[in-house]
This record gives sequence, structure tokens and C-alpha cells, in this order.
Amino acid sequence: MTSIRPYEPGDYDAVSRVCLLTADGGGDATGLYGDDRLMPDIWARPYLEFEPEWAWVVDDGSGAGGYVLGVPDTRAFVARYRADWVPRLAARYEHVEPAESADEKMRRLGFVPERMLIDEIEDYPAHLHIDLLPHLQGRGLGRALVATLETALAAAQVPGVHLGVDPANTGALAFYRRLGFTELPSSSPDEPLFARRIPPAAPGSAG
Repeated sequence: MTSIRPYEPGDYDAVSRVCLLTADGGGDATGLYGDDRLMPDIWARPYLEFEPEWAWVVDDGSGAGGYVLGVPDTRAFVARYRADWVPRLAARYEHVEPAESADEKMRRLGFVPERMLIDEIEDYPAHLHIDLLPHLQGRGLGRALVATLETALAAAQVPGVHLGVDPANTGALAFYRRLGFTELPSSSPDEPLFARRIPPAAPGSAG
């Protein structure tokens, strides 16, 4: 039976694998960069290390096959990423400036967490990442993952959430629009940004 449940430490490798298998515009990024650890090291593992309580996974009985990773306070996350995660990346990868190759440009994203501080950060302080393996897509699980995270954000009185989308991932672009996410003024064709306000939790609802 497929279910959504809170992330557990034993899911670390499975979440990293899902990240890699969906990191190329929604497709498999294995072998795309010089080190297959790069994509999860940027897009998944810092969230699992620093904010595991804001992660949920889709479990179809064989382990995590999808996830939502979020943070309620992007500014605080960026500060910790800068202080604690960038040194760990520097021990594994070279930071090249100016970045020219695709590999160098991807590595640069890991070394510059301040890229997450979008212009609209005050209105949408939270951000999220969702990925699902192909066999779990089209079953309403992405929508359910967003709802799970937003329920928790509402209970924490977070007013809004934003996300970035790979412009090559046309399915994801359509998905977020269907969910009511709107494109932000700071969005661009190369770096699409979407956001949604989070209604306050109903009085008496569980936190």
C-alpha cells in the first residue's frame, strides 16, 4: 500500500537516489555530471541534514520512491547552508569561477546558497522541492505531498511558500500551475519561480 509518511533517517539513501533519478528535467541524471553525488548533495541532502522534520516521503512498500523537502524559513536555511554545508561541499568538489561547463555551473549552485534569497522572500519565506519516480507519478501523490507540507506550514503560521522549477521540466511547470501556484515577478524563462499563499490553520487544528 502506498502512503505518505514522515522522513526517517533510514530513508537517506533512497531519497538521494530519487533525487538523482529525477534531476535531469524530471529524468535520470545518472552520469550527467562528473560525480553522481552532486545532485543530491545540492538538492536533497542539506534538507535531510538540517530540516528533517520538514521532509515527507512516498512509500510504496519498497521504501521511499518520492518526497517533499521543505524549509519554513529560507533565510535561516541559507545561513546554515553557508556556514555548515558549503565547507562540506568544498571538501568534495572544486568551485570554479567563472563557471563555464555544465558541471561547473551546477557545482556553483551548491556553493552560492544566497541564490535562494528571492526578491519575494518576505511574502513567501518557505520553499520546497518535490520529486517522484515515474511509477508513482500521475496518481495524485504530488498534490498530496504539497498538501502535507502546506498543512504543517500553516500550523507554524508561515504565510507563503515558493519554489524553483527546471525550465526543461514542462510537466512540473504544468503541475504547479494546476495547483494554483503563480509565477513571481522575479521569475525568468531560465529560472522559473512560483509561489502560493498559505491560508492560516483553522482554530483548534492540530499543530
